[in-house]
Amino acid sequence: MDTRLLKTFAALARTGSFTATATELHLAQSTVTVQIRTLERELGTRLFDRLPSGALPTSAGRRLLTEAEEVLDAEARLRAVAAAGNGDGAVEGPVALGAGESLCASHLPRVIASLRRSHPGIDLHLHPAGSAAAVEGLRTGRLDLVLLLEPDVADADLVARPIAREPLVYVAAPGHPLAGREAGWDQLAEQSFFVHEQGCSYSDHLVRTLLDLPGPAPRLTRFGSIEAARACVAAGLGLTLLPRATVERQLADGYLAEVHGPAIPPVPVQLTRHRRRWTSPAARAVADELTRLLAA
Repeated sequence: MDTRLLKTFAALARTGSFTATATELHLAQSTVTVQIRTLERELGTRLFDRLPSGALPTSAGRRLLTEAEEVLDAEARLRAVAAAGNGDGAVEGPVALGAGESLCASHLPRVIASLRRSHPGIDLHLHPAGSAAAVEGLRTGRLDLVLLLEPDVADADLVARPIAREPLVYVAAPGHPLAGREAGWDQLAEQSFFVHEQGCSYSDHLVRTLLDLPGPAPRLTRFGSIEAARACVAAGLGLTLLPRATVERQLADGYLAEVHGPAIPPVPVQLTRHRRRWTSPAARAVADELTRLLAA
């Protein structure tokens, strides 16, 4: 059986769209259709229901998906072993790493630079993603490793270990009345807050705390982009809570100012992988470099 058919099958099961699958695999949509029909003919069963809303795996498709992913995993191991035997022992190959925007912007550029020096054969693909999307990427095999800013990762399919802790800081515009001052929860509740999108653990904790306070509900605006939240705060529109690494330069330049609010514990950085999926030598090398540099 041509494993390319299985790769297309797994991608379509994940995206639910022939168009999205074709884009992801750099194929013509007609090729995706032909490959799925070929696989259904070889297996003697219908794998998808073609609906106006998209492609929905049949019961047979759902049963076969895990087996197909295991075949693709075995193929990846086979290729890695063959590549190691043909060269000088250098670790090489693609690695897909998912991480939140704050980590992508603050820490991962130096990890990439270090890997290029120590393992030039590793092709690291960085995928900015929130926690839910990153976990789904591990489940489907689209991502090899994920960095999660979460206190805990309670998922039986995932293996996570904390490799660093991210200190958090309240920030405002330099001219804000609370800039450089001590502020309690009562004072913070009177402010407008621009926070990261739902699913961000430290933002969710802040929002829950503010909403639990007595009195009028604070003004809260959610953003999918840290840069957008930073820009609103710098314009004097309110406050935000972010990992210190994402605002270190702006604080030093006087573009933003720290507000000394109630302490919020640093959030752990969890290096996460799928429990049942094979971790390639290249992915292990990336994990080692992440651990070394982020812990430092």
